[in-house]
Amino acid sequence: MAFILGSGSPRRLELLAQLGVVPDAVRPPDIDETPLARELPRAYCTRVTREKVSAVPAEADDVVLCADTTVALGRRILGKPADAGQAAEFLLALAGRRHQVITAVALRRGDQLWQRSVVSQVKMKRLSDAELNAYLASNDWQGKAGGYGIQGPAGAFIPWISGSFTGIVGLPLAETANMLQAAGCKLYKEAAA
Repeated sequence: MAFILGSGSPRRLELLAQLGVVPDAVRPPDIDETPLARELPRAYCTRVTREKVSAVPAEADDVVLCADTTVALGRRILGKPADAGQAAEFLLALAGRRHQVITAVALRRGDQLWQRSVVSQVKMKRLSDAELNAYLASNDWQGKAGGYGIQGPAGAFIPWISGSFTGIVGLPLAETANMLQAAGCKLYKEAAA
């Protein structure tokens, strides 16, 4: 049995390491992540994750893990910004308001599929022009849903969360650990002597 991470996210690798899990292979799937017309954020996130885990090539006994994180402002899905202008638009829309961060996780082993989605509430403070411009100049917004990552410099913009911190980062560890164990993976492996 091999463990395959279907994600190129360095944050997901770091979070899995907290469980003592190191993938045997990393194979990010190439799928279309465009939301469907009128698709709600949680349904979108769940669908994309299911499509990702189905798209990763693996042997029958391999365990494949995929996840997707979506930032939702009401019914609006804020994906990964295309450029600094869109990142600024997202951050200004989120500033001073609460929003949801949804992370869906899918685990496949043979014909079995485990799937969970975790929804957390996040409040971002109002941003000054100086804060916004400095953050945009840091390029930390690149490749991050909603244009920010709570584990980086934007953490200073988040005074309150309710839910899973690791889910907001990109992989809810409590739920992921349960799914990995259900699939027969061992966690917290001792380091080889």
